[in-house]
Amino acid sequence: MPRLMLLDTASLYFRAFYGVPDTVRAADGTPVNAARGLLDMIAKLVTTYEPTHLVACWDDDWRPQWRVDLIPSYKAHRVVEVVAAGPDVEEVPDPLEAQVPVIREELSALGIPIVGAAEHEADDVIGSLATQSAMPVDIVTGDRDLFQLVDDAREVRVISTVKGMSKLEVMTEGVILERYGIRADQYADFATLRGDASDGLPGVAGVGEKTAATLLAAHGDLAAIRSAAAEGAGMTKGQAAKVLAAAPYLDVAPRVVAVVRDLALGDVDGELRPLDEARRTAALELAERWNLGTSMARAIDALDR
Repeated sequence: MPRLMLLDTASLYFRAFYGVPDTVRAADGTPVNAARGLLDMIAKLVTTYEPTHLVACWDDDWRPQWRVDLIPSYKAHRVVEVVAAGPDVEEVPDPLEAQVPVIREELSALGIPIVGAAEHEADDVIGSLATQSAMPVDIVTGDRDLFQLVDDAREVRVISTVKGMSKLEVMTEGVILERYGIRADQYADFATLRGDASDGLPGVAGVGEKTAATLLAAHGDLAAIRSAAAEGAGMTKGQAAKVLAAAPYLDVAPRVVAVVRDLALGDVDGELRPLDEARRTAALELAERWNLGTSMARAIDALDR
């Protein structure tokens, strides 16, 4: 059966960087722990879940200005330097930054397309490809915000790396309901209410996961919660006061939290094919040059199968 796998690439190579010792280096001293770790991840994911199509989704803009215009604190704590005439610079360890070109090169060598979109994050690329796909979709990420894309009817699920590659979790509507007490299609509203310090989203002060889930269970969605708070019905006075006090945030946050689903990305050919001899030789030469060891060979073998 056809199945599309979408990689939240930066999420994976950050995890690889911190999970593989930085003593793994190329002959010229360049660290390659993230590059090698990502290849091992791809080998495991392809072998375990058997996608027929694979796309590496990319952050062409990790902090889009249109999201910052709505919530200035959005990812602000990750900015290491603000360049007056250019985009914000994300705080990335130098040894990881040096590996990004190698990572792009190894993905290209394997025939895995890298897809990004101007002024959008990888999440938006994933949301658009998943929504527009005619085949079942597996989204591989450590970002819980992408749970909003889970859709059992369309066979869209998230393979969560939050607990590590040795404890991958397949997130379906049933799993999300059991864990959070909400439907998958309520997750964006849930995240808006709860907030997320890692993304610089303040949330509604005094509203955590349990209260957010309770309000959504009672009212259905954020718009209905706000209406009920204004009418003073269906929640405690304290809850209503918190929701009303957060009105400026709630006016803009849903657009920031919601993953874009309608990007025009053109035809993306992510079909997995065994490498022909020329490409196999080139991939192995790349592995030799960057000391990727047997990680490249394992990735090639997984694609062959």
